[in-house]
Amino acid sequence: MLFRRKKKEIQAEKKDLPDGLWLKCKNCGEILYKTQLEKNLWVCPKCGYHMRITSRDYMSILLDDGKFEEEIAPGLRSGDPLEFPNYKEKLETYRKKTGLDDAALAGVGYLDGKKIVLFLTDFNFMGGSMGSAVGEKFYRAAQKAIELRVPLVALTASGGGARMHEGIISLMQMVKTSLACAELDEARIPYINVLTDPTMAGVMASFASLGDVIIAEPGALLGFTGPRVIKQTIGEELPPGFQRSEFLLEHGMVDGVVHRKELKATLSKILDVLRVPENGEG
Repeated sequence: MLFRRKKKEIQAEKKDLPDGLWLKCKNCGEILYKTQLEKNLWVCPKCGYHMRITSRDYMSILLDDGKFEEEIAPGLRSGDPLEFPNYKEKLETYRKKTGLDDAALAGVGYLDGKKIVLFLTDFNFMGGSMGSAVGEKFYRAAQKAIELRVPLVALTASGGGARMHEGIISLMQMVKTSLACAELDEARIPYINVLTDPTMAGVMASFASLGDVIIAEPGALLGFTGPRVIKQTIGEELPPGFQRSEFLLEHGMVDGVVHRKELKATLSKILDVLRVPENGEG
């Protein structure tokens, strides 16, 4: 009877524990205290696995006050040009779920006292896929960087690539964002890419791979087509770590792999080197 009483007490205590206090690392299986993870910037302290976080989480990590001084194109939303089945309903569901208007945020802020334009995509909104709103927001972010003559930093978490629900209009955003990168280059405005897990397909094949400096978080999946599709297509085994950050670094596709804790400090050093020239400078 004593044992049964103790068991019931333990069960009652478990029921009283709030949900979401503990999380399991998808890489090593370690059970982690949520507060501990938050302090560690959502990186597993045991194996170093970088968990996916939101665009607002990255803002709090990178920007001095954790928010934009000025947001670019607030409220910009994709339409439904093809009247794709259930697309409007999906957009509304993700808007309520994330609190975002679409899969990207952009604005002006300060990183280590240096004024920048920061553009971010959010995997939690339809996989961070690029529709008309995302492409337009990136273009406006690039134009704002040119206007203010400050660097543009683009951080991507876009496993969805170009959004199929908008058809050719979505694919056209690859051209629009690539044009924005060309205009940044012509204006001699530094453009830095930060690639996080995952950055794939149309996003990776356009603005996410066109920076003056490209850095990635450890273990991020980066590429055009996923490794499983490639393996099925060519019918061959792929090299270990294929399409992960470290593999791309080894093959010269990115300039560095940077731990999330070192991301702000690394970007600050890069910004010091890539000083924006004043008008008229050679």
